[in-house]
Amino acid sequence: MSQQWTARPLYEVKAGLFRGLSHPYRIRLLELLADGEEHTVTELLENIELEPSHASQHLAVLRRHRLVDSERRGSHVYYRLVSPKVAELLAVARSLLFELTTADAEAVEALAELPDLPAR
Repeated sequence: MSQQWTARPLYEVKAGLFRGLSHPYRIRLLELLADGEEHTVTELLENIELEPSHASQHLAVLRRHRLVDSERRGSHVYYRLVSPKVAELLAVARSLLFELTTADAEAVEALAELPDLPAR
């Protein structure tokens, strides 16, 4: 393992991982790869509105953060998640977001049920 990962506190390494995740298009690319299959850039572009050069840049960030792996075969580069745990992380994030938004909706509903205050 490189010194970049071993000489830093774990919380800093985690923050770096989350920086790698911190763009909507990178999340979408990971979601597309979460099916467990390998996909070419062309296949990924069919499901995301992004220029090929921008997709390649985002995929490079995901590779740098060790979230995806790639392999060139002929004229195509195939991408895949490095671990099923990446897909699990996305699923947990989705579940958490559902909980948070449900709690927000319940709070808004509770506020709407409060009696009106008298006008001053």
